[in-house]
Amino acid sequence: MFPRPRTALAASMLVLAACGDGVATAPDATLVAFTEVTGSVRPDAPLAVELRNGGSDRFGPIRILTGEILDPADLSQVGARLIPDPSIVSTLAPGATARVELRLIGGEALGLETYRSRVTARIDGADVATVDVEVVGQEAPSSPVATLTLTAPESVRRGDVVRLGAAAVDPSGAAVEDPAIRWALDPADGGWIDADGRFVAYREGPIRITARAGSVTDAIEVTVMPRGGRMDFTLVGEGLETERFTSDLWVHGGFAWTGSWGVRQNGGTPAFGNQLRTWRLGAGDPVATDALEVDARTTNDVKVSDDGALAVVTHEGSQDGLNGVTILDLADPADPQVVGRLIGHGLESGVHNAWIDDHWLYLVLDGVGSGLRVFDIADPANPRRVASYWAGESFLHDVLVRDGLAFLSHWNAGLVILDVGNGVAGGRPDAPVEVGRLRDLGGQTHNVWYWPDRGLAFVGEEDFETPGRMHVVDVSDLGDPREIATFAVPTTTPHNFWLDEEAAVLYLGWYAAGVRALDVSGELMGELDRQGRELGSWTRPDAAPACWSGMGTCTWAPQLHEGRLYLADINRGLVVLEPRIR
Repeated sequence: MFPRPRTALAASMLVLAACGDGVATAPDATLVAFTEVTGSVRPDAPLAVELRNGGSDRFGPIRILTGEILDPADLSQVGARLIPDPSIVSTLAPGATARVELRLIGGEALGLETYRSRVTARIDGADVATVDVEVVGQEAPSSPVATLTLTAPESVRRGDVVRLGAAAVDPSGAAVEDPAIRWALDPADGGWIDADGRFVAYREGPIRITARAGSVTDAIEVTVMPRGGRMDFTLVGEGLETERFTSDLWVHGGFAWTGSWGVRQNGGTPAFGNQLRTWRLGAGDPVATDALEVDARTTNDVKVSDDGALAVVTHEGSQDGLNGVTILDLADPADPQVVGRLIGHGLESGVHNAWIDDHWLYLVLDGVGSGLRVFDIADPANPRRVASYWAGESFLHDVLVRDGLAFLSHWNAGLVILDVGNGVAGGRPDAPVEVGRLRDLGGQTHNVWYWPDRGLAFVGEEDFETPGRMHVVDVSDLGDPREIATFAVPTTTPHNFWLDEEAAVLYLGWYAAGVRALDVSGELMGELDRQGRELGSWTRPDAAPACWSGMGTCTWAPQLHEGRLYLADINRGLVVLEPRIR
């Protein structure tokens, strides 16, 4: 989805309270003060900061961002970061305050000294207030270690996770089990290492790794080798659509279907996103065989059942105000026939995304409080509503169902996992049971791909300001999902993903940055974009700096099908690529 409408920023003052005094300049150039709050962020104690609107107008949403944690030498402390809660203040009334709590993640990586970080309040891409905060590490526990010996491979490949050996003995010569060790890297930005001694390299060349247990240290040097592996993309076809903006796609058999989005001006004549286009696939350019118009201003999503018998297209902004979805019979895939339109059941707010799993239809509704609706479509002409779910905050953006689990991209509520037939919590499609959620994903949780064989979820954060990232979440314990890695592309934000599970290549639609191919083989940890894991990317030669300007690259969604990669491009329609690893 594109950014939702924002409340215009009035000429208001913003005050962010934290330790220390200072001034900040609001958008109207009025100087404001930081309200003094004593204290620091500590591993066992968060710090509350206060956001105050000193003006006369309501405004928002306000993004709360945190910077790197820096030591006295200005070196970034890998493995530690501050998490703001909430990360977005939706609106702030005149004179009102909002409490934001800062929690330290990965504090075990910090020694007993004072560090610093910066908190920023941002509205519509403009930083309206910043303040420095103190972060205090924790004292190393007393250690019985008398000698410490590190072991590691002489060379490692960039991006591969290796476990360092640390043999510790006490003064009597007895082995010390699970010694408390602090780690350091030289250069400090050469990689990332966790408290358990798992290390991943970010740069090639020699890296010195030091371990400390109490007052005892040992160091070892490893040589980091290139990761290798590249992917080339060949453009083999294009189904050009320039009348409307293209939204999502689905490919099945020898056909593809694409939705349409918003309003596109064609010489002053608006073309609304009210069309589902059908494409016949072949050796060259896709050929349009049908253009079905429905009552909508955006047909954001289209999904096809696994057997290719049915399709569902979503409605937003319908003229009759009913929205809902249209169910299609694909007996002749070149000429979809309308079975009926599913309305009511709260679908009037608009349906943004959908998923079909067997004879169950999962619909994502627009609006806070609307959430998910589940329908039985065993009889497509007479769908039955069987269940609903909402996480209790924020709106729901997307849903993916696999192996009896529903993965909900619940925007600022984060990633929510439901049992809808897996059996882990006794849930069913008609009686979903929540089994886990992860809120700390930076907000704006947009989409997810679940990889059951690896127990991983790849989660998109559609944030046009920070910008957003792809988060790798370990869901091997469904009740305790944990973020373990990220991937980012400077200046822009991700949209939808598709995973080639056999080759362990994740294809990421990244708006104006095109499609990115990411090596997700092996163990994943840290910042993947610093590990040489990006195999390649594709944009049009005439790529524009902004997605919705002219005919430049604007990749919405990729789908791999029979060796070809199909892209829904907002500006151009359906793009067909052939990816090859070399």
